[in-house]
Amino acid sequence: MCPGLPRSLTAARRPHRSTNSSFRDVLEKLESDPVCQRLSLKSFLILPFQRITRLKLLLQNILKRTQPGSSEEAEATKAHHALEELIRDCNNNVQRMRRTEELIYLSQKIEFECKIFPLISQSRWLVKSGELTALEFSASPGLRRKLNTRPVHLHLFNDCLLLSRPREGSRFLVFDHAPFSSVRGEKCEMKLHGPHKNLFRLFLLHNTQGTQAEFLFRTETQSEKLRWISALAMPREELDLLECRDSPQVQCLRAYKPRENDELALEKADVVMVTQQSSDGWLEGMRLSDGERGWFPVQQVEFISNAEVRAQNLKEAQRVKTAKLQLVQQQT
Repeated sequence: MCPGLPRSLTAARRPHRSTNSSFRDVLEKLESDPVCQRLSLKSFLILPFQRITRLKLLLQNILKRTQPGSSEEAEATKAHHALEELIRDCNNNVQRMRRTEELIYLSQKIEFECKIFPLISQSRWLVKSGELTALEFSASPGLRRKLNTRPVHLHLFNDCLLLSRPREGSRFLVFDHAPFSSVRGEKCEMKLHGPHKNLFRLFLLHNTQGTQAEFLFRTETQSEKLRWISALAMPREELDLLECRDSPQVQCLRAYKPRENDELALEKADVVMVTQQSSDGWLEGMRLSDGERGWFPVQQVEFISNAEVRAQNLKEAQRVKTAKLQLVQQQT
């Protein structure tokens, strides 16, 4: 979607609330015309952008049905690549605005008790945020270790991690931070009595004091633990789809709109290769049509049980991927 579209829609409707009666009368007359089928101006402005993603699916299906190496394949690949670039540009513009607004909002809520650095940057965005329970052991009389807990809020950006103490009014006091390249997260198999499940360790290899720091965190659910470990991992290498024959696949039954930054948007009929599954109903996967990764609820999809269908999905996705790579190489 065009980044200025929401503001444009607001501006277009503003005369209804002002004294510009001429514009209002003309707009009402146009919208009441039978040709408009009772649709508002907003509908006509948004629908063309919604159709773009449908056109991409159409071109993908056309490309899959062309003969390999044919002129039809080359033309379909060019059209698909051009449309994909258009969609990517639109999405990037929307994301850029949202990310900047998010950083401005956070900068007003975050204070530092350690070394301060400017939070707002054009190249920075929030990857994941949430409050966890930190577990800390302290020595007690009799040489028995006592387990203490405290809330810690993590703000994970694409280039750094902030650890904060929650304050009233949704404010945060940062007590430590580290560049993303110095952050590691891993599963913890430690067995503790009581409700202390879903544990993972966080390592800061180079924090604000220039030293190493280690934290033990507990999450409320298994999916939350897995999502944090996945978000804290280094970028993964691109997969060879033809070597993923044993990986589960799902097909989207109902569209899903992400609620958090690490989730994957789904449209009906999307095919996703599953890379991780939690016990509380969440899946992590990669959409075969464009390689986008993220988490989504299992109730939005159904598993593809037919091995031949899964193999065909991988073959078609690899073919589209290869055709696009050849096109890019020819253009460069």
